[in-house]
Amino acid sequence: MVILSVDFGLARTGIAVCDPGEHLASPVTVIAEKFIPALVDKVAAFASEKKAGRIVVGLPVNMDGSEGASAQNVRRFAADLERISGLPVDLLDERCTTMEAHTFLNATNTRGKKRKAVVDAVSAVIILENYLDKRHAAARREES
Repeated sequence: MVILSVDFGLARTGIAVCDPGEHLASPVTVIAEKFIPALVDKVAAFASEKKAGRIVVGLPVNMDGSEGASAQNVRRFAADLERISGLPVDLLDERCTTMEAHTFLNATNTRGKKRKAVVDAVSAVIILENYLDKRHAAARREES
């Protein structure tokens, strides 16, 4: 199944998708939209265009496991996205994904404006890869 992932941001939101076999996560775009209802519509449109069967949204949990205002914003966004898209929306702890994205971009020597333009999409890829790893591990446990 194609799964679309979202790295929600108040200024920029990264989008990634996986192939139908759920093996390869790829960046799609970064949406520059601050008005949440419009952002929900745009993400739902991408999900439809990519023929996604599910959406995963990164949940910004604090390092101590607690949830702050950002996590509550994401929970509201995810609920709206599920309602508008008609697709199941899962939340995934995204602790350290932005840091991982910056590490990747450092390794690929991506700098300046290009870096700012892609970091959120790379974060969405990392969220999706983590989600796929969890799905594959759960499937292996069920087979045992």
